[in-house]
Amino acid sequence: MNYTSSEEFDKLWNKPVVRVGMTTVLLAAVCCFGPVIWLCVSQGVFPPISQILQSWALVAASFGALYVVEPISYYSVLGLSGTYLSFLSGNIGNMRVPCAAMALEATNTTPGTQQAEVVSTLGITGSILVNIFFTTLAAFVGAALINVLPPVVADAFKNYSAPAIFGAAFGQFAVKYPKIAVFSLGAPVLLKLLFNPPAFVLIIVAVFGSILLGRFFYQQENKKAATK
Repeated sequence: MNYTSSEEFDKLWNKPVVRVGMTTVLLAAVCCFGPVIWLCVSQGVFPPISQILQSWALVAASFGALYVVEPISYYSVLGLSGTYLSFLSGNIGNMRVPCAAMALEATNTTPGTQQAEVVSTLGITGSILVNIFFTTLAAFVGAALINVLPPVVADAFKNYSAPAIFGAAFGQFAVKYPKIAVFSLGAPVLLKLLFNPPAFVLIIVAVFGSILLGRFFYQQENKKAATK
């Protein structure tokens, strides 16, 4: 799939995606806050503003860095439409990013291109549909299945599923970019052992450090190609 110009692609893809994406995300926000606001208004119960701000501050202290880090770090894999889909459906790191990455890998598509935008969207859409099916199935049989499994296996599913998925996704990229992988894994581990900073500091160092290092290697490769 090739477009003759970025202007044409922007008209046919980016602008409709932004329009639909913003609408659906705003509707999702209304659906999330609407029932709470209705209960407050109908029942006349309003929590103190100080308590709301305090609760938000606790959440922001733990996850505030992710507000900035996740959209930036995932964008090259998810693309524009994939970012809207992923942040609307959830399970970004452990479901959408691996599926989008596998779709790009299976089709031998370069991240950040127009083709990657379409391919990653198809991969993410497929993951959402499959996710809905199995989530519905798990709601009926998942709890019963966990109860009949041996305790060791059940605990493994409960405690190690997400780390296993993140590890597999990291391994997939590490094979393609081993130099960056050494830094993105080694730097946070070293910081944790030496200084034990908060988790968000480790995330910022790993993500933005990897981006800068990737940019450096990219420039070096371009310089080598130019001198040949």
